[in-house]
Amino acid sequence: MLKFTVNNNAVHDIFTREGQLYLNNTPVNWDVRELPDKAISILYNNKSYTAIIENLDKENKQITLRINGQTHTIHIQEPIDQLLSNMGLDMHALHKAEPIKAPMPGMVLRVLVQPGQQISKGDGLVVLEAMKMENILKAPVNAIVKTVKVSPHTVVEKGSVLIELE
Repeated sequence: MLKFTVNNNAVHDIFTREGQLYLNNTPVNWDVRELPDKAISILYNNKSYTAIIENLDKENKQITLRINGQTHTIHIQEPIDQLLSNMGLDMHALHKAEPIKAPMPGMVLRVLVQPGQQISKGDGLVVLEAMKMENILKAPVNAIVKTVKVSPHTVVEKGSVLIELE
C-alpha cells in the first residue's frame, strides 16, 4: 500500500487488490497516460484531467503537479517508509547536514553563500586558496545555510568549521 500526502494536508492510501485500484478503501476507476511535454492525461471516475509535472524529486519521493491551474505537491510513502516511520525513524533526519570544514590549511578568497540561503547538493559555498590553487568547496547535501563562520581573506587551518548547515 502506498500512502501519499497532498499539499502537506490530506493523507490518502492507495493499493490494488485482485486487479482493482482502491483509494482510501474505495474502489476507483482511473486511467493514466503520459503525454508529451511533461503532461499526463488522467481519467478518474469518468472525468478527464490534464496534469503538468512541475517538479519530480525522486530522492525525496515528491512530485508537484499543476491540475486545472492549481498546484498540488504530493509526497509518496512506500511501505518501507511507513515501516521506518512507525519505528520512529526518519530517513531525512539521518541525512543530517554536517558542517563544512576546511579540508586543508589555506585562505578563504570568497564566501558564495549567506545565512538563511537554501542550497542544493553541488552548489559552491566557499572558494579556498591552498598551495596557490583555488578550490571551490561544494554542498554535500540539500540544506539551508545556518551560519557562515568565515569571511574573505581569513586564514583557516585544516578542519576549521567554515559553514554550518541545517
